[in-house]
Formats: sequence, C-alpha cells, structure tokens
Amino acid sequence: MEVIDLAWWKLALAASMILVLAVFVHLGRLGITRGLLIAAIRTVIQLSLIGLVLEALFAVSGFGWIALMATVMLLVAGREVMSRQQRKLTGGWAFGIGTGAMFLSSFTVTVLTLIVVIGPEPWYAPQYAIPLLGMMLGNTMNGVALSLDRLTESVWRQRSVIENRLMLGQTWREAVGDIRREAMRSGMIPSINAMAAAGIVSLPGMMTGQILAGSPPSVAVKYQILIMLTIAIGTGSGALMAVTWGSRRLFDDRQRLRLDRLLEPS
Repeated sequence: MEVIDLAWWKLALAASMILVLAVFVHLGRLGITRGLLIAAIRTVIQLSLIGLVLEALFAVSGFGWIALMATVMLLVAGREVMSRQQRKLTGGWAFGIGTGAMFLSSFTVTVLTLIVVIGPEPWYAPQYAIPLLGMMLGNTMNGVALSLDRLTESVWRQRSVIENRLMLGQTWREAVGDIRREAMRSGMIPSINAMAAAGIVSLPGMMTGQILAGSPPSVAVKYQILIMLTIAIGTGSGALMAVTWGSRRLFDDRQRLRLDRLLEPS
C-alpha cells in the first residue's frame, strides 16, 4: 500500500484548528491560551528539526552519532523531570536522581529489547533504536516525574507524622512506607491505564502510525504489544529507583528527616 504524503499546506489546515481552539480558550478566560500556542509552536519546530536530524542519522548509521543522540535525549528528559517537581531536592539531586533512574531503566530495557527481541543488524540500527528509546524515555520521564513530585510533596505535608514515627522507633523506610507506595502508584497509573484501555478505548500511537504507513495490522499489533510491555517495565523500574533514591536522600545517616534538602516551590 502506498503511503500518502502530507503537504505542508495540509498541516497548516490542522494548525488553523489549534488557532480556533486558542480563540475559544481566550474568550473563555481559561488562562491557558499562551501555553497552548507555545506548545503547538514547539511541537512544529521540534518535530521538523528532529525529522532532519533523523534523516541524516539514518544515512550515517554510526554508533557514535546514535549514542550522542541518545545522550541528548536523556539529558533533556532529565531536565524535564526536574522542572516538573514543585519541591526539588537540593544540590542537583533532583536532576541526578531522575536522570540516573531513566538511564538505568530506559537504556537497559531498550538495549535488551533491540538485541534479544527485535534483533536488527546492527543492533543499534537507528530505524529501531531511536524511536524505541524515544518512546521509552518519554513514558519513563512522566512516571519518574510524577513519582518524585508526589514523594517530595507528601513528605513535606506529612513531615510531622514522619518525625513522630521516627521518635517511636520506626526506621526511615517504615516512616515513609505509605508515601513511597503512593508515589510509585502515581508514577505507574498512566502506564497501567494505557495498557488497560489499549485496543478498546484507544489505538496506541505506534500502532496507528504503522497502519497509516501501510504495515499489516497484525504486524503493527505485535510491535505495539512489545512497546507497551517494555514501556511498563521501564517506567516501573525507573519510578522504583527514583522513589528509593529520593526517599533515602531525605534522611541522613542517623535516620533523621532532612527538610533542608528540599527547596521551596519556585
């Protein structure tokens, strides 16, 4: 089946609908007009640029360039995780913990999936590696950001309860056990909901894209199942590491709660 290309003027028609939405949002005084327009502009610019980058990357297919691209993606994701937290850990820990958790979870799952499951030649073929890592990082980023934000905010709100538990002889793990569970739950809810609704409520993005590109639905389904399962693994392990490291950072070696390691909301 031939792939139908989209002319830029047709994309402009879609963009005009965003402008119409922005007008109604502005008239309704909802306060999100500026954010909506900026997000739409960023989407067009960023995706246009990444299209040019990927075309060049596919032509070169060098491991060094792919590793550089993956590093840039990781650092940007780490910055996004840090910016989404209301109460950040001090001393760069908000960036370090989020980035480290995403690196260990997303990169490990992506490499294992490429080598063991998909098996392209070479294993780092950009056609497979970059899209897979991008989906993995994007979803893991959301899970880690939600988990860390819930963790730090809950610890701040329940600081008196935590300190009372510590005085009663509980360890730091016991004192924040329920908070850690809620933080993990917050990070995993989007992935769990996406898996539960896939194929019934929604057709996931990768599957839809492959079908539109002419792939047989049976092939698209198998790839989508693989992607959703690996995303859940990456998000779950990333959120677990972030919550574990983040909660440990909030206590010192004498198991005292250190609220001075949290910044005030900006």
